[in-house]
Amino acid sequence: MTAFSSRRPLVVGNWKMNLTRAEGAMLVESFVKLLDSQDEVEVGVAPGFVALQSIAGLLDKTHVALGAQNVFWKESGAFTGLVSAGMLADVGVRFCLVGHSETRGKFGKLEVPESTVPFFAETDETINLKIQTLLFHQITPILCVGETLQEREAGQTDEVIATQLAGALAGLVPEEFLHGVVAYEPVWAIGTGLTCDSAEANRVCGVVRQTLSNLTSPAVADNVRVLYGGSVKPSNAHELFSQPEIDGGLVGGASLVAEDFARIVLSARK
Repeated sequence: MTAFSSRRPLVVGNWKMNLTRAEGAMLVESFVKLLDSQDEVEVGVAPGFVALQSIAGLLDKTHVALGAQNVFWKESGAFTGLVSAGMLADVGVRFCLVGHSETRGKFGKLEVPESTVPFFAETDETINLKIQTLLFHQITPILCVGETLQEREAGQTDEVIATQLAGALAGLVPEEFLHGVVAYEPVWAIGTGLTCDSAEANRVCGVVRQTLSNLTSPAVADNVRVLYGGSVKPSNAHELFSQPEIDGGLVGGASLVAEDFARIVLSARK
């Protein structure tokens, strides 16, 4: 069912709320040409919902997988403005982000009025429901976890990560997440230009893997890829991806520039 193979380096571009269909097409055409000769790193991009169909056509017969940024857990119904996993599968989506800090209402750089933050307030329960529906439709979940600056300064990083993982995977048979992906994204490093020190990023990714081992099994934990995200750019990608516990990256702003994204992907080659 998996879109990706075991522990092969993986780099995913999260376009967030950026790019029209035409702009997305130009970006895809540019970076596919730059990466056409490489097959050591698996690559994915997650456009906005309205661009999925058009980008799917451009990625057909390339090595780049199509992803979505979010999903709703119901198959159908009176849920205005939401998109089901079946709809995503129908347009060729192979992976989907789940539990990104911004959908949890936690922003490294707050760009909306503080009074509107509860609008985004996703919970561990809703994330768990989304993972279940994605697995049912054979779409690989990329589960995002991470701590805020306040939680880090309080020494709660490991506890926060463990709690988020436990909530997201509650009730799953361990083998169900065998081909899942986890992205560690410290909230304070998302969109701020700040990057977690590579040694510390590696340590927390190790915490992710050990927690997965406790929640599922050592075999599942060893198979799951753990990515780092949070202001990944060409200048720091190689150092981050050289760490033994980091299997690639979830890239935000830098994935909107073809040359930068290509350089980051190439930095993940072992």
